[in-house]
Amino acid sequence: MIQRLRNFFIGTPRNINDTAIFQKISLIAFLAWVGIGADGLSSSCYGPEEAFRVLTGHPYLSIFVGIATAITVFIIVACYSQIVRLFPSGGGGYVVASKLLSPQVGAVSGSALLIDYVLTIAISIASGTDALFSFLPPELQPVKLGFALFFLFVLIILNMRGVKESVLALMPIFLLFVATHFFLLLYIFSSHIVDISTLTVETVNDVRMSVADLGMFGMFALFFKAYSMGAGTYTGIEAVSNSMPILRAPRVETAIRTMRYMAISLSLIVFGIMAAYSFYRVQPSLTKTLNAVLFSHVTAPWGKLGSFILVITLLSEALLLFVAAQTGFIGGPRVLANMSLDKWFPTKFALLSDRLVTQKGIFLMGVAAATAILFSNGSVHMLVVLYSINVFITFFLSQLGMVRHWWQERHSDMIWKKNLITSGIGLFITGFILVSIVIVKFTSGAWFTLLITGTVVALAFAIKRHYKYTDLLFSRLDDLVLDAIASMRSKENSGDDREMVSCSPYNPQGKTAVILVNGFTGLGLHTVYHVLRIFGDTFRNFVFVQVGVIDAGKFKGVEELDALKEQVQDDQEDYVSLMKWHGYYAEAFFSIGTDVVEEVGKLIPKIKERFSNITFFGGQMIFPRETFFTRLLHNHTVFSMQSFLYPIGIPMVILPISTQFMPEPDSAD
Repeated sequence: MIQRLRNFFIGTPRNINDTAIFQKISLIAFLAWVGIGADGLSSSCYGPEEAFRVLTGHPYLSIFVGIATAITVFIIVACYSQIVRLFPSGGGGYVVASKLLSPQVGAVSGSALLIDYVLTIAISIASGTDALFSFLPPELQPVKLGFALFFLFVLIILNMRGVKESVLALMPIFLLFVATHFFLLLYIFSSHIVDISTLTVETVNDVRMSVADLGMFGMFALFFKAYSMGAGTYTGIEAVSNSMPILRAPRVETAIRTMRYMAISLSLIVFGIMAAYSFYRVQPSLTKTLNAVLFSHVTAPWGKLGSFILVITLLSEALLLFVAAQTGFIGGPRVLANMSLDKWFPTKFALLSDRLVTQKGIFLMGVAAATAILFSNGSVHMLVVLYSINVFITFFLSQLGMVRHWWQERHSDMIWKKNLITSGIGLFITGFILVSIVIVKFTSGAWFTLLITGTVVALAFAIKRHYKYTDLLFSRLDDLVLDAIASMRSKENSGDDREMVSCSPYNPQGKTAVILVNGFTGLGLHTVYHVLRIFGDTFRNFVFVQVGVIDAGKFKGVEELDALKEQVQDDQEDYVSLMKWHGYYAEAFFSIGTDVVEEVGKLIPKIKERFSNITFFGGQMIFPRETFFTRLLHNHTVFSMQSFLYPIGIPMVILPISTQFMPEPDSAD
């Protein structure tokens, strides 16, 4: 029953051996625009309003703010087009900062981006809930927070099914928003084009009045404050570079086409709304958004048809805000997986589910977003203060890395000057916006965002330090690998034919040790030598079982999966050769998949066909001191394997492997 319910909500497992699997789950540019571009487009529901409210008394300055915003969108897209070309396998701001500046700076960039994606989900759902409940009776307000959490749960389930499935489910809402807003903005501009001379005169007069009232410096200060307050408009663009592995091949071309769609649609809508505010001289309302005020003015002369179009338009805005949360669910788990592969966060967040998604990352992003919603009590005003700062930390560090890169490439890249100028402009703009929004929002609560980000960065450094310590312990075990390889090579070079004369023959009824390994490592070899030391010649058959785990780092294309298979086969050949040199019969079985226990379960019938009397063995690393990190950061797969084997009557022995050096047993000399 549980499995049926899981399959109903999340879906049946995908077949990793399907040669067309990447084609089936990848996104074409149009779908990527829907799934990732919704974040930027949804910001047109509140970003232009935040900027326009700053310009009280100077409405026509909003036209210049709209132009500056549109230009900035294209500049950021141009900068990220360079990034996707330089890093076609993905990673975005985290990888750029890690590779071009330092791993530590990359950890700061990635942590900031994670917080931004959590807030993207939280503010999108909170804003969408507010907008949707504005259509409903006031008596339903007490259930608003519960509804927000329920829709968050729905998005978690959709994304656990797969990114493509979640995008397809939300696409009608996205297209409805685009259609209604382009229609209304086109009508606004076409109806005002005949008054272009009057609008020009009014704009010039407004600028002169602003200079007279505020002075030239004051007018520019007001302009740049309004420009900075609309910074949330640019979020989402960076998510394309983070999501390269889920884009349809050729990925670079798909990514650039996606960002082009985003830039055109976002700049047109944001500029159109900012200009329309000034055309109609809209005034803030306590009960309506500025967009609602604007579109009410536009549709009022159309009677009942106008009322219908207004409701559909505002409803599409409300629903699109829910869709915008999808960007956080696409980009966030991907950044978390990349950082996990580099061991800044627990490596389990890089693992894939049987639906080939980073299920643990999706769940963590959802829980974190739910915490933010509960902490703020679903207050959009509070979440807006926390929002957009972190993405500009990543923007700034990414462009800083690109500037450094193009300067270092000045002797080898023919167009380095053009690229350097583009990245330099991006660096200046993103740096200016970052400083501006920190200053403007700091006392309002932005300090709390920086505190949370700093806490996440500190946690990442603590986790990295633990993994470095663990790697040091494992390196002591891995010294045995070098000794084993040297021993085999020396025998090969000496022409030793011991394998052919003394290797045990195949005996299907003989006692067989089935050893779980994960690469030709010191842990695996110590497990083998423990068996020999403890059981002597009890086992003459040795079977090595290895599962090539497909994680977010390997699930990028057919070539990566083929390379994984080759590596697993090479490791097993080393084990088999080693045991045959020692006089034992040895075979190997392997599988490629996302879950070790499940894949081993599939191999057991094949093993039992060859050997009737089997006992499983697995090595478990014993740390000098058990801590919170040792329990949290390490997968105790052997214990899960033991729990799986016991009910089906197969014994399994878990051997403790200490970090102290253990010499080879006499029986293996």
